[in-house]
Amino acid sequence: MLATLISTAVNIAGEAAGHEEKAPLIAPPFVIGGTIFAVFLLLMFVTVSYTNLGRRHEPVDEHADPHRQHPNKHDRGQAH
Repeated sequence: MLATLISTAVNIAGEAAGHEEKAPLIAPPFVIGGTIFAVFLLLMFVTVSYTNLGRRHEPVDEHADPHRQHPNKHDRGQAH
């Protein structure tokens, strides 16, 4: 019931204000959409170009250093 009253009040207020003019666009909608699409494609290509960073070298196992200031409490028996 409350939603009906609110929607009725909004409709009456909208009709009382009259017809409003749409805001002007800087370009046609398909140009704006195409530009946004191109920007996202550019960002995707930049992101994809960084995928080879993890494959430059073979991974090296980290050794457990018992003299570290904050030793890893969960070293799974590597330090023994």
